[in-house]
Amino acid sequence: MNQHYPTQASSKDKPVQNHDIIVRNRKTIEITGVKHVESFDHEEFLMETVMGYLAVKGASLKMQNLNVEQGMVAIEGKIFEISYLDEPGGEPSKGFFGKLFR
Repeated sequence: MNQHYPTQASSKDKPVQNHDIIVRNRKTIEITGVKHVESFDHEEFLMETVMGYLAVKGASLKMQNLNVEQGMVAIEGKIFEISYLDEPGGEPSKGFFGKLFR
């Protein structure tokens, strides 16, 4: 009976997150369900989301907002491409770095 308490406490600490992408006029993008921002510069943001690795490519990109507790990132700039770097379900098909450097 006491075995269930730690599981319930851990699920309260880390609730299941949704993953949404909202693009406004190709100038701003809001992404939820972000676990970690791997790297970013003025041309590309690379982040790990609850649905896999996500790359946002564009020009003059800058981070407008980052909320680590809620897993939300907002990016501003001219957006050219939004793409996932692995298969649905979180299992990389050729490996993370293999897709990144192809």
